[in-house]
Amino acid sequence: RKNIPESWIAIILTEGKNRQVRKMTAKVGFPTLRLIRYRVEKITIEKMKPGEMKMLSQTELYNLLQIKKR
Repeated sequence: RKNIPESWIAIILTEGKNRQVRKMTAKVGFPTLRLIRYRVEKITIEKMKPGEMKMLSQTELYNLLQIKKR
């Protein structure tokens, strides 16, 4: 366990490609061991505990993703 890196980085992407973050970190010598998606649009995991789930209604989801209802 002493040789396992403990560094954390935050990367903000506007559009991600297949395995883009893993390829970028590996290229600079720091392979990704754990990848956490913290936010999608305005939906975040802030204030949530590990394993916790939150159900969203269709209206809440559309509002957070800024989708107009037809």
